[in-house]
Amino acid sequence: MAKSAKTEKKELDLPDILPLLPVRDIVVFPHMVLPLFVGREMSVKAIEQAVSGNRMVLLATQKTLEVEKPKPKDIYTLGTIGTIMRMLKLSDGRIKILVQGIAKAKIVSFTKSTPYFQVKVEKIKEPSTDKLSPEVEAIVRTVKQQMEKAISFGKFLVPDVIALIENIEDPGRLSDLVVSNLGLKVEAAQEILETIDPGERLNKVSHLLAKELHVMTMQQKIQTEAKGEMDKVQREYFLKEQLKAIQKELGEVDERAKEIEEFKEKIAEVKMPEKVEKEATKQLRRLEQMHPDSAEASTVRTYLEWMVELPWDKQTKDKLNIITAKKVLDEDHYDLERIKERILEYLAVRKMNKKMKGPILCFVGPPGVGKTSLGKSIARALGRKFVRISLGGIRDEAEIRGHRRTYVGALPGRLIQGMKQAGTANPVFMMDEIDKIGTDFRGDPSSALLEVLDPEQNNAFSDHYLGVPFDLSRVMFITTANQMDPIPSPLRDRMEVIELAGYTTEEKIGIARDFLLPRQLEEHGTSEKWVGLSDASLEKIISSYTREAGVRNLEREIARVLRKIARRLAEGKMKRTVVTPANLHQFLGIPKFLPEMEQEKDEVGVATGMAWTPTGGDIIRIEATLMKGKGELTLTGSLGDVMKESARAALSYIRSMEKTLKIKPESFSKSDLHIHVPAGAIPKDGPSAGITIAVAMTSALSTKPIRRDVAMTGEITLRGRVLPVGGLKEKILAAKRAGMKTVILPKQNEKDLDEIPNHLLKGLDFIFADHMETVLDAVFRKKKTSKPPRPKKTGRRLKTASQGAARHP
Repeated sequence: MAKSAKTEKKELDLPDILPLLPVRDIVVFPHMVLPLFVGREMSVKAIEQAVSGNRMVLLATQKTLEVEKPKPKDIYTLGTIGTIMRMLKLSDGRIKILVQGIAKAKIVSFTKSTPYFQVKVEKIKEPSTDKLSPEVEAIVRTVKQQMEKAISFGKFLVPDVIALIENIEDPGRLSDLVVSNLGLKVEAAQEILETIDPGERLNKVSHLLAKELHVMTMQQKIQTEAKGEMDKVQREYFLKEQLKAIQKELGEVDERAKEIEEFKEKIAEVKMPEKVEKEATKQLRRLEQMHPDSAEASTVRTYLEWMVELPWDKQTKDKLNIITAKKVLDEDHYDLERIKERILEYLAVRKMNKKMKGPILCFVGPPGVGKTSLGKSIARALGRKFVRISLGGIRDEAEIRGHRRTYVGALPGRLIQGMKQAGTANPVFMMDEIDKIGTDFRGDPSSALLEVLDPEQNNAFSDHYLGVPFDLSRVMFITTANQMDPIPSPLRDRMEVIELAGYTTEEKIGIARDFLLPRQLEEHGTSEKWVGLSDASLEKIISSYTREAGVRNLEREIARVLRKIARRLAEGKMKRTVVTPANLHQFLGIPKFLPEMEQEKDEVGVATGMAWTPTGGDIIRIEATLMKGKGELTLTGSLGDVMKESARAALSYIRSMEKTLKIKPESFSKSDLHIHVPAGAIPKDGPSAGITIAVAMTSALSTKPIRRDVAMTGEITLRGRVLPVGGLKEKILAAKRAGMKTVILPKQNEKDLDEIPNHLLKGLDFIFADHMETVLDAVFRKKKTSKPPRPKKTGRRLKTASQGAARHP
């Protein structure tokens, strides 16, 4: 009673104005003693103010935990007045305090907001509970029983609190004590705090306890079931161990021990490097200690299977007979002399130096020229295994480096998979479509290939799945691409690029006769006894039914012919069928492509240019026409910016040379010039049509006709200089197919003809120009009755009489 009187006196002495300490993630109740860490500047100043005064502070809970600088609206209005029993300043600037709740109080108003909150409070007086009603007394007993049950389920409470709960009869005090030890969420605890009536408050606490007991019952049930499962697993383990012991006594074979022993034997057999063998042995010891049915054991077992199946030291012996290798390459491929020569050089060096590292070759060329099949021939010539992977569309770096073993379903990358497939450490490894690798959020596969395709680094290639270095230096890597531009420059620098140009008509006829036709005859179950397909028919198929740099479509068209003949034979018409150019349409239908219409005569404003495309070369007719206007230049034909700039540069050059070219000045001011490149649906770009556009413009302005048998290529400058271009072989092939007699090339491209086979240059006159004057002299026919003598063939180039004037040797 004395203590109660003292508390009552203390309550009467509580001040009306107090510093406010906003607390987070906890609700403070009267009579509750708890430590608090204070770190916010405003809270630290509120504590300092309280300590310097009566050591009292209002403890109110924030509505939202994340708010760092709360405003009055962010704080519950009902809180607890507390007294600071102890305070300790920490080295990091924070304060640790020990507070005791005294009484509930309601915030009436905020009297101060900086540098800390100061509030005017109104004390909450709870109803008297001197005499308990039977209902409230029943709730008190129920709450005490619920707490005892919670403790029996494992709820931890301090012994002093347990004793206090047993002896308290006051419902308000009991509810506050129970709630402060339940660890409720802020919203639920605040609701209890704001309930003034002790009986009602204790009733809510009883409901909360009932929910908590239900959760604890379920938790105990789950724990019991888990323990039972663990006991079952342990029992099975002991039984299996006993079974092993019995089998050992009976002399029976233990499958697990047999598996471990097999792995040990295989690890010793494959002759792994020391570091790799150490890792494999370590994983084998782990597998030995695991339960055989566990998921981890399955992962380790798969890893060990990969390790023992890889060719760490197994190699095939190279066939170093140069003559035999040349024979194999010639059997499999027509022409391609440069590539065959490179392979034979590799074999020769390999014969002299057995420890030579494998080269990294990159075959670049249009589709269907034999890049992939060439890799198979190289492997056959070397006597090595052949592995091919396609890199087209790969966007995930893990495709190259593999997945880490932590992921479910992890596998090594395609490189290691290919090595396992080859079964040897020195296969011919072909990577197709290296120019079609993509990049996205899963990494950059082309960057992962930098290590693979570097002879100085790939002797210790690291695959994420294996986790140990793998030697790729003995592998002969061959990559293929249609274009070099999409390949990143660091990757391009690591490879020796060998370009494969498109085939001429003569070459295609040879390939069809020696390779495609025999293969298709065999596949269609026929022979030359029943089918006759002459070279003239093959030439007609090539010119009228296919338009490509390679021979894929040519083989398809040959197959179409043979299918129709095979049907005739199957129907019983046992008669030899001879396919001629005249009856070819009966097998293939009307021609798909007509040859480029040859001009009947020399025309004004129509110049023939040469273009490079990813599928080979082509010729383009650039047309220029003059009409009345205001001197405007119109460009059509789906031209790119570079090509448009070439046209403007050509026009500027012509305007600057109007007197020399004998063009009337008013032609520029009173006429519009329209330049058109046919096939307008196909985008065209590049500077190599510069001189062709200039010739077409000059012809239109001077009304001079252009020779129809002259094709040209070259970039033009404002001063009329002719600059070099690329794709020379493809362009010359296109001119030859179109029946051109003379080809005009930039002077600086003269050296490039050395790399073009002689038979491609046959029948063509070449003019090498370093200025537009030379080009214009060649394209306009001279008004002479006598023709100059035909030039003699010098080396690999044919020269015309005009070359002397063009200052060419």
